[in-house]
Amino acid sequence: MSDTTSYTALFDPAVDQTPWTPPLQQILKTAREELEKQAAANIHDRQAMILAATGLEMRLRQLLAALDEEAGR
Repeated sequence: MSDTTSYTALFDPAVDQTPWTPPLQQILKTAREELEKQAAANIHDRQAMILAATGLEMRLRQLLAALDEEAGR
């Protein structure tokens, strides 16, 4: 945490790098499962929203990494 921010970011690219990217078809399946799981989250429950945001953010990063890998980027 730096002196200019009063929070810890959800993702820190300097720290949060995954050495392995799942195959695109696998991450598509898990992203769809995560969307289905989080669809029922209670919008008035702060903890449920934090868990939903974290899970969906993780799946989105995996999906983008798999797409980049497939495209050779």
